[in-house]
Amino acid sequence: MTYTGDVTPGGPAAVRELPDLTITKVSVGPMDNNAYLLRCTGTGEQLLIDAANDADRLIEVIGGSGLSTVVTTHRHQDHWFALEDVIEATRATSIAHPADAVALPIVDSTVEDGGTIRVGQCVLEVIHLVGHTPGSIALLYRDPSGFPHLFTGDSLFPGGPGRTTGGSDFDSLMADLQAKVFDKLPDETWFYPGHGRDSTLGTERPSLPEWRARRW
Repeated sequence: MTYTGDVTPGGPAAVRELPDLTITKVSVGPMDNNAYLLRCTGTGEQLLIDAANDADRLIEVIGGSGLSTVVTTHRHQDHWFALEDVIEATRATSIAHPADAVALPIVDSTVEDGGTIRVGQCVLEVIHLVGHTPGSIALLYRDPSGFPHLFTGDSLFPGGPGRTTGGSDFDSLMADLQAKVFDKLPDETWFYPGHGRDSTLGTERPSLPEWRARRW
């Protein structure tokens, strides 16, 4: 089936198979949170982005292959409500940015802007985006045989940046999105947000002036 990224709580997963990495997207919990399971096709190693809710569902998606890592994109509870249960069941390592790690129930190691996280033979680049929270991160996978794939948490959605309190937080988030995402990555970059549908940077790029003008 063609990957669309359209998922609903309790519904089937959306699976995208790249040559070296399989991306499984599911929606969990009352806030329709997206969780992403990444599996290296070469080694079978798996990484989960945001143990958001419904630990039983996430463990079912993880299956019997095991899980090495859980990365939490930011400190808001709807993105880590199932973290402790998933870690307990899988013995995976919990990773987050240090600025948000203090608010999480369990963090084994932290990552900074420009760092990397491995899932088997695949490498994810860490992009620190300050504004939605102090320690929000996005994860970038540069597919050697295709276009980039970017997991943005709640920092970037189709139609606008993530929610901020306004003022300096909004300015910081927009500056980081411009400098670290839109200025560096091509239009075909596919991004996967923390809620709702996916999009591409090319689809959203023309709206950047509008976002700045309306300040959300």
